[in-house]
Amino acid sequence: MSQAKITVVGAGNVGATVAHIAASKGLGDVVLLDIVEGLPQGKALDMAQAKGVYAAAGNLTGTTDWDKTAGSDIVIITSGLPRKPGMSRDDLLAKNAGIVKTVTEQIVRTSPNSFIIVVCNPLDVMTQVAATVSGFDKNRVMGMAGALDSARFSCFIAEDLGVDIGDIQGVLMGGHGDSMVPLPRFTSVAGIPLPELMARDRIDVHVERARKGGIEIVNLMGTSAYYAPAAGAIKMAEAILNDSKSIMSCCAYCDSEYGVGGAFVGVPVMLGENGVEKVIRLDLNKKESAELAASISHVKELVSVVETMI
Repeated sequence: MSQAKITVVGAGNVGATVAHIAASKGLGDVVLLDIVEGLPQGKALDMAQAKGVYAAAGNLTGTTDWDKTAGSDIVIITSGLPRKPGMSRDDLLAKNAGIVKTVTEQIVRTSPNSFIIVVCNPLDVMTQVAATVSGFDKNRVMGMAGALDSARFSCFIAEDLGVDIGDIQGVLMGGHGDSMVPLPRFTSVAGIPLPELMARDRIDVHVERARKGGIEIVNLMGTSAYYAPAAGAIKMAEAILNDSKSIMSCCAYCDSEYGVGGAFVGVPVMLGENGVEKVIRLDLNKKESAELAASISHVKELVSVVETMI
C-alpha cells in the first residue's frame, strides 16, 4: 500500500508544527511548502534529522515548488497572517482571503482529489473561501476549529477538576471566535455530564475562557497559538487517513442542519475516508439554539464581505 501524502502550506509556527507532528506519527510522506526560499527546506531537514532519534515512516520534503506537492491526499492550509495583540480574527479577513484563494487555486491544479483542512483565520470564512475557489465537494473541505476549541475547553475543565484531560469530551459549536458556543450540557467527564461535577458559575468561567482562548495566548506571547491548533489539524487528518469514523467538532458545511442554510460553521461531525461523512444533530435547547443562531449570523456577515473579494 502506498504512503499517504500530506502537504502543509506555510512553514511558520503552525505549519512547521503540523509537519513535525505528522512526521513524528509516521502518517505518510510530508511536504512542507512556503514562499520563502530556504525556510521550508531548512525546517524539513531539521525534522528529518530528528527522525534519527525517533524513527517514523515517511519522507520529509521542504519546498517552494507547488509541483512537488502533486498528488497529495490531504492539504493543510496554515499560511496567512497571524493575530497580534489588539487584533480580532476578523481583522485578518481581506489579507488572508487573498492568500487562501491563491493557495486553493494551486491545490486544484496539483492535487484535485485531495481533502483540504483550513487552519488560518478567520477560520469559518477562510474555509468558505477554500470551498468556493476549489469547487470541491463540500465533504472534502473543512476547517480546524472545533478540535482546537474543544481541546481548550477540556484543558480548563481538567485543571479545575484535577482529572485526566483524556477523560473529557468537550463539545463546541458555531463560529471560531468570541461568538462560539461551548455546550456544557453535552460535555462529559468519563461519560458523566459536566453539570453533575461542576457548579454553573465555574462552568461559565471556563465557557468564557474558551471563547477568549486564542487572544489569551496572543496577549501572552505576542502571536497566535500553534501547538494546539497543529494538534487539532493532525487529529482531523488522522481520522480521514485511517477512516476511523471519529466524532469531533470541526468547521463543516451545513445546510438544513441546525437551520444554517448553507455555510461552514463549527458542528460535531463524523470524519472518515470520505472526509465529513455526517453532521451530528444535537437536540439543542432554546438558549443554545439562540446562541448558535447568533454565531452563524456573524459568520454569514463576514462571508458576505469576503464574497466580493474572491
